[in-house]
Amino acid sequence: MPKLPPLNALRAFEAAARHEGFIGAAEELHVTRGAVSRHVKLLEDHLGVPLFRRHAQGVSLSEAGRRFLPVLTESFARIAAEAERIASDASDLHIICPPATSIRWLLPRLDRFRQCHPEIRVRLTTDFHCDMKFDGLEYDLGFSIENQPTRAPNIAVQNLFDVRMSPACSPAYLASHPLERPEDLARADLLHETPRHGDWTDWLATYPVAGVDPAQGHDFANLDLATRAAVMGAGVVMADMVLCRDELEAGTLVLPFPEMVSGSPLGGICLLGMADKWDLPKVRLFREWVAEEAAG
Repeated sequence: MPKLPPLNALRAFEAAARHEGFIGAAEELHVTRGAVSRHVKLLEDHLGVPLFRRHAQGVSLSEAGRRFLPVLTESFARIAAEAERIASDASDLHIICPPATSIRWLLPRLDRFRQCHPEIRVRLTTDFHCDMKFDGLEYDLGFSIENQPTRAPNIAVQNLFDVRMSPACSPAYLASHPLERPEDLARADLLHETPRHGDWTDWLATYPVAGVDPAQGHDFANLDLATRAAVMGAGVVMADMVLCRDELEAGTLVLPFPEMVSGSPLGGICLLGMADKWDLPKVRLFREWVAEEAAG
């Protein structure tokens, strides 16, 4: 690799060339005019050609100087821009989180993290993501399910809370559609958090209630929408005890069979991150904070 000229000499020449003299460059660089002159002479000796023509009225760029100036100006601008981007990335924390977990768990708590760590800017993407492609995405952390057999070995996992599910509906729906026995769910309008119907299918695997068909009912894009529909009286949703806590505590949703709570074969909610980023300060601070929130 060719030997580069001294950096201070390059900076001195670039500033002097822009200011068309040594005085303006000296003021910009906070050095003496003599120091600028010496650095320019050092650079000229290194290159073996004059970059300025000296005359009684001052200095002017030589042909070599005119060719060299735009190269240096562009290079310094690119260095400054990239340094600023790197510094910004060091304080930006990019997180991807599924819609229901974002709306119902993370976002209501996120201001507490910002208050504790104002130096870290959280950039949240509310969406699903594939664990297999996590390595290629520009995220520092992601919320996902615990049990994923295809998860890459270079992904670190931090478990947060269990998924516990039970049927729930509004008091008004319960009054007009009495659910005295689990078998009464066969006549209820089931609300599904996804078109795959995995929520009711998983619950029925634990409690095989006769006559309840997990294929019937209404499909929604995520648990948040299905839960809002249940509050409106549209049917019975498979409520997550953590993510639906506000409605259950407020009484806008009730559990007809509170003793019939099941887990999920997918496991609980966890935090993911690339193993080589797992102990970066901004990642570690968020992991510690989110663990305290999940335990609360």
